[in-house]
Amino acid sequence: MFALAPLLLQLAADSPNQPRGVPTGRYRDWKVYGGGPDNIRYSALDQINRDNVGGLEIAWTFDTGDAFPDSEMQCNPIFIHGVLFATTPKLRVIALDAATGKLRWSFDPNEGRKVYGKLRNRGVAYWEDGEDQRVYFVARHYLYALEAQTGKAVSSFGDSGSVDLRQGLGRPPQDIFITASSPGVVYKDLLILGSLVSETLPSAPGYIRAYDVRTGKLRWTFHTIPHPGEFGYETWPKDAWKYSGGANSWAGMSVDQERGLVFASTGSAAFDFYGANRHGDNLFANSVIALKAETGERVWHFQAVRHDVWDRDFPAPPSLVTVKRNGHLVDAVVQITKSGHVFVFERESGKPLFPIEYRPVPPSEVEGEILAKNQPFPLKPPPFARQVFTEEMVTKRTPEARQAVLDRLRKVHTGGPFEPPSLEGAVVFPGFDGGGEWGGAAFDPETGLLYMNSNEMAWILRLVGQPKAKGRPSGRNLYLRKCASCHRQDLGGTPPEVPSLVRIGDKYTESEIATIIRSGSGRMPGFAYLKKAGVQAIARHLVSGKDSGLVTETKSLFPLEQKYTMDGYNKFLDPDGYPAVEPPWGTLNAINLDTGEIAWKIPLGEFPELAARGIRNTGSENYGGPLVTAGGLLFIGATIHDKKFRALDKATGKLLWETALPAAGNATPATYEVDGRQFVVIAAGGGKWGAPSGGTYVAFALKRSN
Repeated sequence: MFALAPLLLQLAADSPNQPRGVPTGRYRDWKVYGGGPDNIRYSALDQINRDNVGGLEIAWTFDTGDAFPDSEMQCNPIFIHGVLFATTPKLRVIALDAATGKLRWSFDPNEGRKVYGKLRNRGVAYWEDGEDQRVYFVARHYLYALEAQTGKAVSSFGDSGSVDLRQGLGRPPQDIFITASSPGVVYKDLLILGSLVSETLPSAPGYIRAYDVRTGKLRWTFHTIPHPGEFGYETWPKDAWKYSGGANSWAGMSVDQERGLVFASTGSAAFDFYGANRHGDNLFANSVIALKAETGERVWHFQAVRHDVWDRDFPAPPSLVTVKRNGHLVDAVVQITKSGHVFVFERESGKPLFPIEYRPVPPSEVEGEILAKNQPFPLKPPPFARQVFTEEMVTKRTPEARQAVLDRLRKVHTGGPFEPPSLEGAVVFPGFDGGGEWGGAAFDPETGLLYMNSNEMAWILRLVGQPKAKGRPSGRNLYLRKCASCHRQDLGGTPPEVPSLVRIGDKYTESEIATIIRSGSGRMPGFAYLKKAGVQAIARHLVSGKDSGLVTETKSLFPLEQKYTMDGYNKFLDPDGYPAVEPPWGTLNAINLDTGEIAWKIPLGEFPELAARGIRNTGSENYGGPLVTAGGLLFIGATIHDKKFRALDKATGKLLWETALPAAGNATPATYEVDGRQFVVIAAGGGKWGAPSGGTYVAFALKRSN
């Protein structure tokens, strides 16, 4: 997109210095997911600080009562007019008294229906105009508008309070799976929303859409898979906009209210791991996009992965920050990646503020696949996650574990972050869950430091031939084509994230299994396009173990056939279930965005059973992001094994306080002030990778003085 020469603005000594500082009155509320429209997860509150954080105690807890086996709760709650708005593991919206945690109201989009499988939601959006105060959120394929005071659906919005997100995408609505796990952003009288869609084919297109906050009427659409005549159309096959999907902004967005710009980051095109039917770079997949918030018109974009076949979605919203160049403050956009890179752009023009180099990458040896010849690498900041899994990095936890990992590593392909998928298997490092992940980054406008947690887990991506359809469609046949790539042909799955389906009939009825297949669960999209007969045939096969032919053969049951699929989401673990790579397995990082240098890096999290044997500071998988405050603190939960909630010195990473949560805090904390008392609250939902589930919000504050 740009002629990327050496940086025009040299990183000279900051003299004379334009002083940093937070404008008076800003960043004292938490009215938006991520803290504010700029999504920097920063608070100017400083009642809780380095000197007194050790005195934090539980101020209140609220148990939603909605936890169930494997459920999660990833919500970053918002605070408005003394009320905390949040979601539960079953996707109820709740309003709590922010000072006491007492329930004010609850809205249940399930309308009494039993909830099956994981339902992921990271928060709600809010808009007000005088007494008209509304909360917006998405459950399944509906966008709801609720009265903030009562929790009742706003009858004048859409169809009696909701809008069907399946409408207006150019595909049969009844065949589409679409939802949104991250809340939309508000600009004036618009709610701008991304989506979560299937990562396999068929898939809905991940268009970015703006709705009228009052009526629910669609005001504009940005085609992330361009239509004929639109910018980027030539980066896809001629008719791809009719059949391809993905390129969706699932992680959330940020808004520059003064400039009238909305910034979105997008994921990969479907199918994630094999793109023979989408030759080309595939704009606007894997892109940071600046749009005019009023109209949806593209202003600029940057694509970080061309023709993605590694599931390298942008995992978090762009952060709108201010950096120093030649002693002057420059408004910028920062984007973290799953691969552990940080891209920094000038906000209005999209010009990189650090050099970006396009390097040759290996071609694919898989039939039909044509990969991009080069990919972009930022020269600064350095990656915050390791990039290549070599034999020198293999675990040394035990000699037996090391040898087992070496034996397996020597049987698969390993290289850099763009090692092509293969039939033998290729190492993806860092893995499908990052590097950076959906918890996002926090930015401190006082110091120019950017904070992000990171996973450092190797995964193995292996392509396999798509099972052939023989005879008329049947339950077993459909299972092999639509389910086996994750759950395996033997139903064994890759537990705990992709569960085994062996004896699934002991847990669910045939009807309940059909509901899960139709609606989706966790990573699994819904398969509505299979129609009632196809869904029931798969469910019957899973319960009975027998094949069952469909009454009528329907070609639409096998749309967009591809030669290859993948054999599941496989972490590279040692025989005892620990990561194959040497620690750290998870880190917390601080990067100086003025200089592009890493300020500090520490391991984040532990395995309690290893710590008990003296193996400490290993780091662990972590999901959910940091919160930085003017009190000199960085708060983070995230770690899935030790269930800790921590406060660290934001300047050094030194641990100042920690406590155990009832379940892992796989969410980003929020902070707010009520009647002169500062609270920090986090959702303790657990449920990641087999960890115990929970459904409790926990708020901390300093003990009241008598």
